[in-house]
Amino acid sequence: MDATSTSTTAKGEHESKLSASLKSRHLTMMSIAGVIGGALFVGSGSVIHSAGPAAVLAYLAGGILVVLIMRMLGEMATSSPDTGSFSTYADRAIGRWAGFTIGWLYWWYWVILMAWEAYVAGKILHGFFPDVSVNVFVLATTLLLITVNFFNVKHYGEFEFWFALIKVVAIVCFLVVCTAAVMNIWQFGEVRGMTHLTAEGFMPNGITTVIGALLGVMFAFLGAEIVTIAASEAKDPATQIVKATNSVVWRVCLFYVGSIFLIVCLVPWNDPQLGVSGYGAYRRTLELLGVPHAELLMNFVVLTSVSSCLISGHYTASRMLFSLAQRGDAPSFFKITRAGTGVPVFAIIGSCAVAVVCALINFSETLRPKDVLDTLMNTTGMIALLVYLVI
Repeated sequence: MDATSTSTTAKGEHESKLSASLKSRHLTMMSIAGVIGGALFVGSGSVIHSAGPAAVLAYLAGGILVVLIMRMLGEMATSSPDTGSFSTYADRAIGRWAGFTIGWLYWWYWVILMAWEAYVAGKILHGFFPDVSVNVFVLATTLLLITVNFFNVKHYGEFEFWFALIKVVAIVCFLVVCTAAVMNIWQFGEVRGMTHLTAEGFMPNGITTVIGALLGVMFAFLGAEIVTIAASEAKDPATQIVKATNSVVWRVCLFYVGSIFLIVCLVPWNDPQLGVSGYGAYRRTLELLGVPHAELLMNFVVLTSVSSCLISGHYTASRMLFSLAQRGDAPSFFKITRAGTGVPVFAIIGSCAVAVVCALINFSETLRPKDVLDTLMNTTGMIALLVYLVI
């Protein structure tokens, strides 16, 4: 079957047709939800700790690459909207092997990320309720959040819009407070101004650490392209892709590059807390700025952030699996959609099942669960670079 067709003949064709009811604001927030997760709020601390203030260069380089990629991908998606997006375009331009490979790798990326985001959410909830096992929270979080994708895509888009808006508002507030501190307007806490940008050395560990940090940065940026995957379910794909792509690009670059720049201005790169796993650069910055209940605030923001990212990741994985099935690169039942809603139920269940299995690894002490998830997550940075290389 042609990858661009969602079928127009009777029953079998109807069963593989997605709904078209997303608005441009839904597309924008779905992409932002996929990009802004634990990698920004928590993972950025280790990047800064290893590369120093020069970490901002890695984020800037990643941001420039995202701008270029999204311009190219947006142009292709405008002329030929498709659920498979770059996987379908690679299939046509390079060969079926390319579309097959990049499609399955991309699907794997989001499934693993879903399990990881659930793990992070479980750890946070366990901190709130220490008497309940983190494993229970991991499983409960995964099963609860994935139900959102069984709704009509219009309702899913609306839910994700408001859910993702929480972390957008949080980042905007963070940018305002940090900017005030850099400009010496904020008079609370221990730090202000731009002293730490160069005081302990701008690139203390050399250029190699900055280059190494780029791999983690690209992992963090992956997700901006979700707007082109969701385009086939938009009411007016050509118009909405242009608006959503432009919106996503500048917001992602501002949120990432802007916030990281402010952090390295205010927090010493060799602050031992930045190197603590799960501590997070945002939390440390707020603590040094004297913001009360910084830990509680960031735990809430990170919890909503990773939950939103999990939902967005599940949507993306299910749509890529649906597209692979349409092209004959996955079992055909994955392209079946629910009549009336256009929801690819089997693709959703399939993606969910693998994510749940990965999340359930946390129950096995013999497998050293955190080591297993860390090993799986280490594959995602290279997948991100490969996806952008193919585009």
